[in-house]
Amino acid sequence: MSSGDRPSAGAQVAISVVLLVIDLLVIAWVAVIQYGMAGWADSYNAGAPPSAPKEALRGMWTLAGGAVITGGGLLALRCRLPGIMQLVVLGAGATLLAYSADHG
Repeated sequence: MSSGDRPSAGAQVAISVVLLVIDLLVIAWVAVIQYGMAGWADSYNAGAPPSAPKEALRGMWTLAGGAVITGGGLLALRCRLPGIMQLVVLGAGATLLAYSADHG
């Protein structure tokens, strides 16, 4: 394996930083806007079944799928640092939403 097959360490760090910012924005959107707004709307509609747990599960599957697709794709391209970072950050966001859906 030659060193030309994979990006340099500096390029991997730059990719990781950019993807971390994007990941945190996506997690904030899913957790605060989708899940939070559904919970807020549920407080005004006490007679109907709550929709916040369903939104949390939808967000969990979105983040888990994003972790597998982006993290796995980056690992397949031999970008180890960004790939592992994607798996960890989006996986942690998915775990947070799964916990929120279960313990609502």
